[in-house]
Amino acid sequence: MQQHTSRMQDCIQECISCHRICLETLTHCLSKGGRHAEAHHIRLLTDCAEICQTSANFMLRNSELHVHTCGACAEICERCARSCEEMSDDDLMARCAEACRSCSEICREMSRVGERAA
Repeated sequence: MQQHTSRMQDCIQECISCHRICLETLTHCLSKGGRHAEAHHIRLLTDCAEICQTSANFMLRNSELHVHTCGACAEICERCARSCEEMSDDDLMARCAEACRSCSEICREMSRVGERAA
């Protein structure tokens, strides 16, 4: 079984962190209501949390298919970040956007690793 690279370990941690903050933000948004609880935004937070968890799991078990989940994760995290930034006057929303952007960047990097290997 191959070892996780340092960058893959970083990506796993970013995915786990993003998963956690998206769930925390989801709960916050539902309790806050209004535009925070709009269906589109709640779906993005849910999608982001789930794809982050899935991507972390793929990398943890050394699946060579992690490049695909990481590619999807990068796209979904980017969309979630944009949605959260629309409400960045709220501290938790700003932190969620930042975590999503960070996760998107490293997941995009991980997805390109597979392109080079192909």
